[in-house]
Amino acid sequence: MKRIALSTLSLALLGAAGAAHAQSSVTLYGLIDESIQYVNHANPANNHLFTMFAGNLQGDRFGLKGTEDLGGGLKAIFQLESGFDVNSGKMGQGSRLFGRQAYVGLTHDAYGTLTLGRQYDPVVDMVQPLTADNYFGSTFTTPGDVDNNDNSSRTNNAVKYVSPVWGGLQVEGMYALGGVAGATGAGQTWSGAATYGFGPFSVAAGYLHMTNGNTAAGRGVSATNPTPGWGPGATSDGTFDGSTINGAYASAKSIGIASAAGQYVAGPFTFGIRYSFAQYKPDGLSAFTQQEKYNVAGGYVGYQVTPAMLLGLGYIYTHGSGDTSASYNQVSLGGDYSLSKRTDLYLIGAYQHANGHQRESRTSVVTADASVGSYGYQSGSSSQTIVSLGIRHKF
Repeated sequence: MKRIALSTLSLALLGAAGAAHAQSSVTLYGLIDESIQYVNHANPANNHLFTMFAGNLQGDRFGLKGTEDLGGGLKAIFQLESGFDVNSGKMGQGSRLFGRQAYVGLTHDAYGTLTLGRQYDPVVDMVQPLTADNYFGSTFTTPGDVDNNDNSSRTNNAVKYVSPVWGGLQVEGMYALGGVAGATGAGQTWSGAATYGFGPFSVAAGYLHMTNGNTAAGRGVSATNPTPGWGPGATSDGTFDGSTINGAYASAKSIGIASAAGQYVAGPFTFGIRYSFAQYKPDGLSAFTQQEKYNVAGGYVGYQVTPAMLLGLGYIYTHGSGDTSASYNQVSLGGDYSLSKRTDLYLIGAYQHANGHQRESRTSVVTADASVGSYGYQSGSSSQTIVSLGIRHKF
């Protein structure tokens, strides 16, 4: 009898362990996006460049994400995601271990999701998916990524809430604590957005405000070609890709970005439009004295030729005004062919023409030079062309 009882208990414990395991999960995932790239005016000397370039459609990454069922519809969630360059093996996002995302939180189907950590802001989560960048990446995005359409910025110390979907409507809010002793609000980031879908139509709008809490007098000394991160006192990474389109404003006290986008799907066609307004405001420590404003308007047409083949055409007009005045016209073309659910081949390209003047440094205003998308190749010409032939694999 004792043996039977012990056997029965052992089976019961194994069953309970199996049920608990079924209610929790941890997933390892990743993505590698690699290409051969040509740039006709790749530097101020206007030299041509053939190179290997990673992360055109999406940035290279690997990560862990998981859930634990806590009962009553409540789940604990986490995600740790690291970016890297497949060509060099180096880590991305300023060599952070989990530079893309790192958060933990709770989620409930009826009440929404609350997460804490390093995260994307609500505008990226809700507005960007309705733009051409969501399909074809950096080649189809705003010059200099002045409006963060290509996700240049992520936010540290962030508390974020995402609502359930109520009749097609979903809202999201985020606040990042600056963490500066004696200076509440210094370095803070906050954002809110909403999206609404009804049949073939989808619309979204939001606002992102980032503050540079760095009070060092040297904040504005090196304002051109900044590295990612625009001040140790900021919770956000800033919106700088290395080009001088907005590089001279890396010493800004604050950046405010309002964005809106709409999308309509008609059979194999997808039509999209978007608008954004970005303001880079100075203070006494900045390398510029007047705010710079960017108005960005764009459109996109996608055609799903077959279930495996997608073609896209995009146009973006960007106009900077205030401190300096410059305009950038950019046309992008792309094709993506799926070999399987996880592997695709792509050919993308863009041409940009610039005119007007842009700030190069604290004391220098120069003729505007072209710089396609968010690549950061600073030409010495009013035009630039980029073409990339690549492969993307997800795992």
